[in-house]
Amino acid sequence: MRFASLGSGSEGNALVAEVGASRVMIDCGFGLRETVLRLARLGLEPSDLSAILVTHEHADHIGGVAPFAARYDIPVWLTFGTLDMAGEMLMDVPRVYGFDADDVFAVGAIQVHSFTVPHDAREPVQFVVSDGAQRLGVLTDIGMSTPYVEARLSGCDALVLECNHDETMLASGSYPYPLKQRIASRFGHLCNDATAKLLSAIDGTRLKHVVAAHLSQQNNTPELARSALAAALGCAPEWIGVADQALGFEWREI
Repeated sequence: MRFASLGSGSEGNALVAEVGASRVMIDCGFGLRETVLRLARLGLEPSDLSAILVTHEHADHIGGVAPFAARYDIPVWLTFGTLDMAGEMLMDVPRVYGFDADDVFAVGAIQVHSFTVPHDAREPVQFVVSDGAQRLGVLTDIGMSTPYVEARLSGCDALVLECNHDETMLASGSYPYPLKQRIASRFGHLCNDATAKLLSAIDGTRLKHVVAAHLSQQNNTPELARSALAAALGCAPEWIGVADQALGFEWREI
């Protein structure tokens, strides 16, 4: 099993997980041409994808799904709540499958476990994907951790975790106050320290990879995110990966 990111941040998100010949792309927030170019950077063609899994209806996660899936006939999986919010834009997609938050299903050789998260969307989820032995947990766009989220992520072999902002940088930055409130709310985005606390609360004994994702370009830095997560794990900051907005990250094996 392996995974890679096409890019992560407020300008677009997409991550690919692969088990044998089965590949799912979690979210697609990039335009059609840009998605194809970013897949090629990973050695993939659109036809290599088995499905797109959508976390929620915000544009940086779903904005590129419809044109890409319609052009290349890629099945799209999303919660019924997300479908209710985004169904009109998916009318030209041949294969759309709805599911309830916390459902478990398979896409080829990939087992998909969805789980509910607090975020300001209709029925947002995140995912743990597995080959039956190894587990990758993906957690972006969540306002606060919960015992349920921590239980879902415990025992994973790899984690891609939101580190959206540094609290001090957000508070002193140039964003309008209502936007600052939304980001820092229980239905907004995780700060570095909150993600570090989440890491400390879960069983991380199997972890081979931890990647900080969805970093704000205005309110965070890779160094701050790495430092917070490394302190939680007791490891060197260099061991923590960072998903870049422009470059994502290259393939990582589990």
